[in-house]
Amino acid sequence: MAKSALLKSSIAKKVAMALSGLFLMLFLAQHFFINMTSVFSADTFNSISHFMGNNPLVQFVIQPILIVGVIFHFVMGFVLDFKNRSARPVGYAKNNGAANSSWASRNMIISGSVVLAFILVHFYDFWVPEMVYKYVDGSPLNETRYFEELTHKFESPIRTVLYSLSFLLLSLHLWHGFNSSFQSVGFNNKYSRSLHKLGYAFAIVVPFGFIFIALFHHFNH
Repeated sequence: MAKSALLKSSIAKKVAMALSGLFLMLFLAQHFFINMTSVFSADTFNSISHFMGNNPLVQFVIQPILIVGVIFHFVMGFVLDFKNRSARPVGYAKNNGAANSSWASRNMIISGSVVLAFILVHFYDFWVPEMVYKYVDGSPLNETRYFEELTHKFESPIRTVLYSLSFLLLSLHLWHGFNSSFQSVGFNNKYSRSLHKLGYAFAIVVPFGFIFIALFHHFNH
């Protein structure tokens, strides 16, 4: 009975983590769309960024939900990884993981940790100054500052390289995570194959799109 309850609890945690991961992917896609507009039009990027940065619904409802979602997803990831490792206290004499799984699936905790570190740096580098600008300093609203702030961040080659590497790891994380999420929630039907292809496309297009944006502004500033 206890074993059955433990199994159900583990499955519930995996489902919760999968759903939080899918939610964060929606945010990532939206963030990618906004940043991509900076490549084509500074005015469009400024307009969208100003709207997102000053809309009460975004600031006081969606943003807190996003922060909670990020924390929940990564904490749950560490919890599940710890439990999986604890369930196998004695290592196998011979373990050729590469024969049965990809590097991404075997090292989700590593890529996830790097992505989490990047998110925390991004919060410190962007979100905290933004909150100080709007609510502490009481600076007058400037609807054209966003594009300049974005491009300024990519002047440094070191920052641009680190930014690109973090999204490369995010790509690996998403490569396994997207399909693992649908498997965790039990989504397995005739549409699964198409969704797997969609997941792989997302894992390539979005992270490498962010890398392209960084390199574009670095070399065109």
